[in-house]
Amino acid sequence: MPTSTPSSAELELDELPPSSSQPASASPWEASEPLLSGAESPPSSVHKSSDSEVTLTKTVPHWLLSLLPRYIPQQVAVAMGRFGDSKAAGLLRKLEVDSEPGLTNAQLFLTNHDLKPVEEARRKWGNWNFVAFWIADSFNINTWMIASASITQHGLAWWHAWLCVWIGYFIAACFICLTGRIGATYHISFPVVSRASFGIWGSLWPVFNRAAMACIWYGVQAWIGGNCVVLMIRAIWPSFNNLDNTMEGSGTNTRDFVGFFIFWAGSLPAIWFPVHTIRHLFTAKAIFVPIAGIAFFGWAIGRAHGIGPIVHQPATSSGSTLAWGWVSGIMSSIANFATLIVNDPDFARFAKRPSNAFLPQLLTIPFGFAVTSFIGIIVSSSSKVIYGTAIWNPLDLLSQFLLDDASSAERFGVFIIAAGFVLAQLGTNIAANSVSAGTDLTALLPRYLNIRRGGYICAIVGLCMCPWNLLSTSNNFTTYLSSYSVFLSSIAGVMICDYYFVRRGYLSLKDLYSARKGSPYYFHFGFSWRAYAAYICGILINVVGFADAVGTKVPIGAVYIYRLNFFAGFLVAMATYYLFCRWKPIPETSSVWCEKGDQGDRQFSVVYVDGTSASFDEERSSGAPGDGPSDEEKEVGYRDETQTPNSHEDPHEESRVRSRRWAPWTKRRS
Repeated sequence: MPTSTPSSAELELDELPPSSSQPASASPWEASEPLLSGAESPPSSVHKSSDSEVTLTKTVPHWLLSLLPRYIPQQVAVAMGRFGDSKAAGLLRKLEVDSEPGLTNAQLFLTNHDLKPVEEARRKWGNWNFVAFWIADSFNINTWMIASASITQHGLAWWHAWLCVWIGYFIAACFICLTGRIGATYHISFPVVSRASFGIWGSLWPVFNRAAMACIWYGVQAWIGGNCVVLMIRAIWPSFNNLDNTMEGSGTNTRDFVGFFIFWAGSLPAIWFPVHTIRHLFTAKAIFVPIAGIAFFGWAIGRAHGIGPIVHQPATSSGSTLAWGWVSGIMSSIANFATLIVNDPDFARFAKRPSNAFLPQLLTIPFGFAVTSFIGIIVSSSSKVIYGTAIWNPLDLLSQFLLDDASSAERFGVFIIAAGFVLAQLGTNIAANSVSAGTDLTALLPRYLNIRRGGYICAIVGLCMCPWNLLSTSNNFTTYLSSYSVFLSSIAGVMICDYYFVRRGYLSLKDLYSARKGSPYYFHFGFSWRAYAAYICGILINVVGFADAVGTKVPIGAVYIYRLNFFAGFLVAMATYYLFCRWKPIPETSSVWCEKGDQGDRQFSVVYVDGTSASFDEERSSGAPGDGPSDEEKEVGYRDETQTPNSHEDPHEESRVRSRRWAPWTKRRS
């Protein structure tokens, strides 16, 4: 072993080679590039001990080396080397998900199968799949009750509240189409899309935000689903309603916990299936749940012998109060969709064509949610005739039906309708929370997690958080969950501005999986200061009004701004980001609209072709070494840093795309 001082050249995280690329007998001190630097010479304790010979290469796993700082005490290295031989380290190695061979350590923290662009074989979602998805998602308990606040709190007439739902969800659908097109064009998920604007490592914070909210909402929605299960059991065995409580002091009772646990456990098999096949669940939900909802609609009208007084009730507010009531009704519909606006690429990336994720979403979302809210309004109006007071929660109304000495036929009807709500909650929890959390957690730790594992982690967190305590002890908690859209709106504003107004549709897929310094999405140490500055500005415009929402007295002007919370955060973040990008331009942009979503159609690889060469080629899908495009690549059409996009198609086009490497472009037209 040489005794010369190792090179002190600082090595980027990407340049640490995986363990498979170095012989087991080699010492890191003999490597062409140092794994650790800062030591005068390799002390004997590193390569030899009284018990056995210890070498860093042999005992420190490569996944652990990638986490080490550039300068560490040698005693720490020895201790970590011993950990490398431990059973815990062996277990961690077994937990690793399959990954592409030849990746560097940083790439292993940026990609796995679920984070790569969706290959053509898995693009199964067509127009009707998106229609079924949103019809299924629209029939849930929250949508059923969404018009109630506009009528009871803001004094709107029923048709005012219903129009607010139409307008609000149409606006939300427009946002959905904007973010969904990115996923449908490039077939990448929200965590990868956010790397373009927030930076390779900076994207982890928005992803963590979305993952945390998905886990919390999973528990909340599962608890509501458990209440539906309780109704099903009560419809079969009425005595279940009087089940002895053996959980005193827990914040819940045995009856409700049994229903919650049955729903939670019954949801686990649905998490197992890949996203491109789970579309069949939404198709089944889109058929069964609306039928159950319409049956409930007819049953309530029949028992009330009419549609009740609410539909004849005029607005109880006027003037500016009525106007702000309209605004609140519209914004509550948009805020209800804030999480899905951000992570719609998680589903849209499975579209067969980008057009599949446009009109089906734009038209189905407002229609489906408006129909569901209309049914909720009429059923609640009918309940006022039956019981003397409007019951907005459909589960409370079904429970009241069971308490009225229900016949066998009526109990069967409650069972079927409650089963429909169970399926509705299951589909909503999978679509809005499980898949989203799984995708986001995969991006946080792709070496060990995929969407399936992330989904199960989400389910476990939803169970351990004891959602009954959160919902029963704190009104501010549910307000906080509903108001979290102010944080997500800033993320959406930055993402949409970056893609549509700054980059004009152009993304370099390979660079979205690269942490090399100088990569167009690396920015400063992997973080984009422009995106974070805009993100903070979008939050600040709403933060004072947010305090009012959770019970703090604030100036009335801040309250008015907060009533426009999603728009305020979105527009401020978008405008700020655009101005920063005009002031300090970012690389890899186009001066004209330039979507090139076919970059991953061939076998997509993110392996560095030549990690030590100054002219390394990260863009080539084939992964073969070389200084230029292959014959096949020339036929498909590649560009270099001086080529004008599509200049061979239109000699008058003045566009230039700033890039310093080869990148896939378009086929030549004959």
